[in-house]
Amino acid sequence: MPAIPATPARAFYDVVIVGGGHNGLVAAGYLARAGLTVLVLERSERVGGAAVSTRPFRGLDARISSYSYLVSLLPQRILDDLGIRFTVRKRAVSSYTPAVRQGRPTGLLVGGGTSRTRASFARFTGSEREFTAWQRFYARTQRLAGRVFPTLTEPLPTRERLRARIDDEEAWQALFERPVGEVIEETFTDDVVRGVVLTDALIGTFSHAHDPSLLQNRCLLYHLIGGGTGDWDVPVGGMGALTDALADAARAAGAEIRTEHPVFRVEADGRAEASVHYRSADTEGSVGARDVLVGASGEALARLLGDPPPQQPAEGSQLKVNMLLRRLPRLRDSAVDARDAFAGTFHVAEGYEQLATAYRQAREGSPPAEPPAEVYCHSLTDPSILGGDLAARGWQTLTLFGLLTPARLFAPSAGSVAGSGGAAAATRREELLAATLTQLDAHLEEPLTDCLAEDADGRPCVEVKTPTDLERELRLPGGHIFHGDLSFPYAQEGNADRWGVETGHGNVTLCGAGAVRGGGVSGVAGQNAAMAVLERRGIGSATPAAG
Repeated sequence: MPAIPATPARAFYDVVIVGGGHNGLVAAGYLARAGLTVLVLERSERVGGAAVSTRPFRGLDARISSYSYLVSLLPQRILDDLGIRFTVRKRAVSSYTPAVRQGRPTGLLVGGGTSRTRASFARFTGSEREFTAWQRFYARTQRLAGRVFPTLTEPLPTRERLRARIDDEEAWQALFERPVGEVIEETFTDDVVRGVVLTDALIGTFSHAHDPSLLQNRCLLYHLIGGGTGDWDVPVGGMGALTDALADAARAAGAEIRTEHPVFRVEADGRAEASVHYRSADTEGSVGARDVLVGASGEALARLLGDPPPQQPAEGSQLKVNMLLRRLPRLRDSAVDARDAFAGTFHVAEGYEQLATAYRQAREGSPPAEPPAEVYCHSLTDPSILGGDLAARGWQTLTLFGLLTPARLFAPSAGSVAGSGGAAAATRREELLAATLTQLDAHLEEPLTDCLAEDADGRPCVEVKTPTDLERELRLPGGHIFHGDLSFPYAQEGNADRWGVETGHGNVTLCGAGAVRGGGVSGVAGQNAAMAVLERRGIGSATPAAG
């Protein structure tokens, strides 16, 4: 009688991580260095999630940060713990905001030294008042940043402990208690200066200055605290350089990474064992794990576990445009060099009242007539992303990030004829892009389209990403770059979640941007999820086991 073949044993890991975005890779690095067996399952053909670089323009060696594009919230501590070499560079200036005053083109340049900034404020506003208010406001927020930023990689503080740590009641009230519009209006008088401050409260967030939910305050807080300074720096080599380094470090520590392995179900007992079911090519499989980390949105987490979806659907609010130029355009403001203006954040149609109008129009379902946007040139700070002789020929990249363009503006209308919804959304996207570039062109001596490079097929080098594109390409709910509304970085009353990563299933942990203190390219959610697992297992630190 022939022997009956034994059923092969199912693979079992200490930890399975669903999603190979930068947070999942950070968690994999920490846990593998602590001696645990770790498997990362990634849906797409490459790791990195929203922190990747691509060459989107055929025939041209320009490595573009496709989605995320600047670094502020990534703690050096994480890079040091994981032994990662990754470099960022400071931008030559912080920002430039063009305007027309008394019929003449002018602008506000911030950065390049205190004296230069003071002179620019005087030229732009005609007095010292706004510069003095600016210095005082950002000195206070920088002190706050120095006290809040270190807490992101520590156990989640209570609200009162964070308040005590900040030890500045005026700053606490301004950012944690009152709509930031009140503080901006009390502090500044110039409409453009007010708008420049407010923009950081609206990045990827559909809100307004006086939103009683304080959603805008939460967004502003994360844009002010990065690195303890609030600086937003340029990743050398592009965002892909970071996630490639994280993946290499995780593999070197022993983690296994499988791409093109989408996970469709997670079964967990909440205590000792979980099953992770995935698809690979034309087959399905499963692996066992003591712990599962999910580097995806809360909506995706609920779907994997069979839980009810979140009550509040997420809605992204941005227009991301990647471009390649043969040269930088000339400015109408002859007092500022274009290389200075585009090296920092170039604010377009972001006056305080313009932002309020744009929000109101978008809330009512219409694209803003004057779409606000921010533009910057990565290659001025890091020419290494341009291969061949592109940099030598003066070519430059240009990144545009539009504000207050919620996903609802790109969704097919309920009354669309079958098959026409996608075409209508594409038309709205092109119309919004054209309107946005018109706002930029108003401050240029030449149309931006005259400066665009063409790819090998003769097409203009322009790549556009709306919230619906991000939902389709990255599975971000509603195209929300933070996976949902940001939270203040403290524990809610009555919540015993020590690291801000709990899911309600004991051995399933959230390690994506939707965790408390997630959002942005920071690795914080990945680090905190790893610390939560190691604490539950009584393993202490993840770093001593590193070779």
